[in-house]
Amino acid sequence: MFSDTAAIRTGITEGFQRQTILVVGDLMLDQYVWGKVERISPEAPVPVIKLENETLAAGGAANVARNLAALGASSIVIGMIGNDDDGSKLVAQLESSLIHSQHAVRTLRRTTVKTRIVGGHQHIARIDSEDNSTISELEEDALIASIRQAMEEHACGAVVISDYGKGVVSERVSQHVITEARRTNIPVFVDPKGWDYKKYRNATTLCPNRSELLQATGGNSRNLEELLGKGTHLIGQLHLKFLMVTLSELGIALIDENLEVFPAQTREVFDVSGAGDTVIATLAVAVASGLNTRDAVILANVAAGVVVGKIGTVPITASDLAREIEWIESRHTSENRVYRRSDLVDVVLQWKKRGERIVFTNGCFDLLHVGHIRLLQEAKSIGTKLIVAINSDASVQRLKGPKRPIVKERDRAEILSHLSSVDAVVIFDEDTPLEVIQSVRPQILVKGSDYSESTVVGAEEVKSWGGRVQLIPLVDGFSTTRTVQKISHASAGSENAKE
Repeated sequence: MFSDTAAIRTGITEGFQRQTILVVGDLMLDQYVWGKVERISPEAPVPVIKLENETLAAGGAANVARNLAALGASSIVIGMIGNDDDGSKLVAQLESSLIHSQHAVRTLRRTTVKTRIVGGHQHIARIDSEDNSTISELEEDALIASIRQAMEEHACGAVVISDYGKGVVSERVSQHVITEARRTNIPVFVDPKGWDYKKYRNATTLCPNRSELLQATGGNSRNLEELLGKGTHLIGQLHLKFLMVTLSELGIALIDENLEVFPAQTREVFDVSGAGDTVIATLAVAVASGLNTRDAVILANVAAGVVVGKIGTVPITASDLAREIEWIESRHTSENRVYRRSDLVDVVLQWKKRGERIVFTNGCFDLLHVGHIRLLQEAKSIGTKLIVAINSDASVQRLKGPKRPIVKERDRAEILSHLSSVDAVVIFDEDTPLEVIQSVRPQILVKGSDYSESTVVGAEEVKSWGGRVQLIPLVDGFSTTRTVQKISHASAGSENAKE
């Protein structure tokens, strides 16, 4: 998948934190109104939302900066913020996300606000409050002065132009940013808008989605090959180094000397809001950190797969990205038996369609021993497919203390995946596996005989859909705790002998 996975990991854990990225574009305030849909209004055929909560977040170009900050980079935003109450709320959101906003220009224009009404997992409506007229020459002057000052004061590793078509990214502003960056060999990444891309000429890359590229080039939206071919011509016309096109469920296309399409990472999609911001932020910081273009694009594709599985405009974090990379690597190194929860649900559905009998067990499985092996063999013998859910490292620490686990979650998962009795391994971060059990709905739930049925997590739920609980006798003399104690005693004895 990646040409250098070690470089990817180093970039996420160390390289991103050393980068400062400048973001120029349309700054917005995202407002979410959360509630439940319980009935249809008698006044009109529309849902009635029972209000539960309201939240605010920095949006638009500011969401690119949020993603950068969450990935560990230092991010600076420049755009227009209204001298109004919403502008003050936006500044507060930027400050709470540790984003440098002192170079943003305050204006008499109203602050752009997008209000999304969400019922359960579904967007019900969006209300936009904005002034998207082109900014005045005086406002352009103020923006350009701020951009110049920011680039003089900060050693930027990359610049992102985030154009939401709200009037801030004029041709003059765009070309000033690109010219100043090229003069000092700083790459410029553009999330474009509209039909005329000439204002982005000489940037390092543009990152349109499929419909945006179609709008800028014309052509048949159903003919992807034709559309991407026009993208190739666009590189020459605008003097770009490469073009990256997001293709929704098809993944991401990288166009340079060649054309390569990277499939989307399979995931249940809840919300695509802000996914483009995540893609360009990840791409920019990855390239700034020294990753090659291909690996940076693949990493951006992985990041997009994470955020569309969340509700609301949620940024990608370095830990999210690192964990996703571990998932991917685990799948490759363990014959695809280590699953994300969403993927496992799909696999289990296929198993059930084939008439497989699903057995489920769970535990920490730290320092695998004979007792574990025999329990898993016995569990598999009473069904046809065995799922093993293991506690994440954080979950183990909460249950067992700060010195546990001895073996990290990725290694525990891989070891289990190579056992002939195990068909699937999934890691859960909660204190109990109840959510996993409810997701996969096994026919048989297995635990050791040190439990009683009344103390087995998920027992009532499994029985409610016609399943059963099976308690398997334990092998005397084997436990991870006892093994850890033996190691400690042996180590202590060795130290005493040295003395």
